[in-house]
Amino acid sequence: MAVVEPTDVGGLEGTDLEGARVRAQLAVDAAGIGTFDWDLRTGRLLWDERLIALFGYEVSTFGRSIDAFNARLHPDDLPRVTDALQGAVDSVGDYEADYRIVLPDGTTRWVSARGRALPGADGTSVRVIGVAYDVTAEVADEARVARVLEAMPAGFYSLDHDWRFVHVNAHAERLLGRSRDELLGQEIWSAFPATVDGVFEESYRAAVASGEPVSFDAYYPAPLDGWYELRAWPTPDGLSVYFIEVTERRRAQERAETATRRLTLLAQVSAELAGTLDVQAATTRLPRLVVPALADYCILTVIDDDGQPRDIGSWHRDPASRVLLERYAEVRLDAMPMTAPVGRALHSNEAVTFSGDDVLQLLPPGRARELLTLLAPETEVALPLRARGRTLGLLTLFFSAGHVPTPEDVSVAQDVADRAGLAWDNARLFGQQQQMAETLQRSMLTEPPEPDHAEIVVRYLPAAEAARVGGDWYDAFLQPNGATMLVIGDVVGHDTAAAAAMGQVRSLLRGIAAYSDAGPCEVLRGLDSAMSVLQLDTLATAAIARFEQTLDERARGVTRMVWANAGHLPPLALNPDGSVAVLADWKADLLLGVDSSVTRTENVVTLDRGTTVLLYTDGLIERRDADLDTGLQRLRTALSELAELPLQQLCDELIDRLVDGKPEDDVALVAVRLHRQDRPRPPEAGPNRVPDGVPADPGAP
Repeated sequence: MAVVEPTDVGGLEGTDLEGARVRAQLAVDAAGIGTFDWDLRTGRLLWDERLIALFGYEVSTFGRSIDAFNARLHPDDLPRVTDALQGAVDSVGDYEADYRIVLPDGTTRWVSARGRALPGADGTSVRVIGVAYDVTAEVADEARVARVLEAMPAGFYSLDHDWRFVHVNAHAERLLGRSRDELLGQEIWSAFPATVDGVFEESYRAAVASGEPVSFDAYYPAPLDGWYELRAWPTPDGLSVYFIEVTERRRAQERAETATRRLTLLAQVSAELAGTLDVQAATTRLPRLVVPALADYCILTVIDDDGQPRDIGSWHRDPASRVLLERYAEVRLDAMPMTAPVGRALHSNEAVTFSGDDVLQLLPPGRARELLTLLAPETEVALPLRARGRTLGLLTLFFSAGHVPTPEDVSVAQDVADRAGLAWDNARLFGQQQQMAETLQRSMLTEPPEPDHAEIVVRYLPAAEAARVGGDWYDAFLQPNGATMLVIGDVVGHDTAAAAAMGQVRSLLRGIAAYSDAGPCEVLRGLDSAMSVLQLDTLATAAIARFEQTLDERARGVTRMVWANAGHLPPLALNPDGSVAVLADWKADLLLGVDSSVTRTENVVTLDRGTTVLLYTDGLIERRDADLDTGLQRLRTALSELAELPLQQLCDELIDRLVDGKPEDDVALVAVRLHRQDRPRPPEAGPNRVPDGVPADPGAP
């Protein structure tokens, strides 16, 4: 390199200028940059030693002309580079080119050159100076990246700062349906207008503004008509975007979600119908489950006991239209001829699909037609509620304009209708059996007698979750000697078998007591013995109380209660002053059906007129969340608070307070209130006639 002598140039001392030149030279050397100087007037081309070596020449063999340069250029790049040089010369401007050179040994290298044309006195170019350096490694890296981008099974494109395409790989061409020649240089917003003012533009601009990558799924309409998963990240040159089509995955996901929603709907319907004994109320709520999952609105119809269809429920997805739909449901069946599609569905036992116009044409002018015109369904589907070969009603689905039911929708809706139909039929059959069983049970629980000295009230309430029959029973009757006998009992079990056993035990007890005039203890002993002889394989508890009095006791206004207890809860006495007494502790004799030879005990208590005695089963006081002691205390408290009520009302209020109308177990109770008597009534004529409640032998205990 030539050495420049220190001089004063523009105020810059020579030593400073030399320092700057050396520093510049060191930078050029470090970067591996060679320099060239082409004199256009003489054609002389000067290269420094680094550039001569880069092109595979020796200093002695380099021809110092443009021909030496062209001789090393790759034939495919020669025209392009020549044009670039000529353009710089003609415009007195900059020259820029990346090109390949072929060395004498056949090796190909990539060179990047930058230069500038300098003007002469006349303003035309007289000289081109510049630099060039080897970029083979960089080009190789870029080529590798390009090969990866081309080979990757995903779309990739790059945008510059003006949102123009600068790179599009082969997979992107296939996904976008456009060639790279069409896209390169185009602005994305004009090439794909649907990206404007949507998730695409919003996400891309957010990535560039924040410098952070973004990921999102988006749908692009026709002509692409597909879903895409995209990841965009900002680069120094603009924005790079990686994307794959996920249309099929999205559709599979939607199908799975739809299937899940349908299964959830079926599960909800099943739970709604199975989770309550009031199937009619549950079925009435069915439209709220169907809409909007399967239709825009619907009406539920059932066939009542006299064979007439009756609309019992409806629901519309639009709250503003629900009253309108209710009014239509009130009048449509009366106005609809039997030839209507709804009638066909009822009689054919098959789903019927029809248009809203079909129904409008069949409806006569009137309220129903006006309401249906306002509702404006485009399609209707009537699905029968089927069970055991019968049609029990209809589920009519309505679809608004633009909503077409799919075969899958109809299939699921029919499944819903069939489940509702089966539940409705089961409820009907259960109701019949329940009514029959309850009638049978109540036929065994007879009305109490009406002795002149007392008021007797009985109550029976079946368990809410049982078959409405069970083993609880009560009884009240007069013995031949005139004494009043009350019985409360409970056979183990809560089904028809328990009810049957209860009937046998009750009948045996009544027969023994009515025939023998026996006292409570003897009646229980006889009953236990009879159960053993007749081999009644059952266990039962029972408490018997007999109310009797001598003429003297009658005159004094008191009554003796003689009672015995076989494993049952203790009786309660409500005294005239409102206090409540438990007539015994929890200890009782052995329950019936265990050992017929057991010795039983009898208890006696004297009661004043106005006293109320209550016998009851455990269903009145037993709760899952409390023990019997707590329940008994609740009963005593309630009895004391209700002491002033008439006996009928008192018993009703007790049940309302303690079981709230939904007993967990059967409830039976029998209560007796002793009347006040100012003076004894003389016996009527006849040697064997005695007042009610007075034993034939006045001296009997």
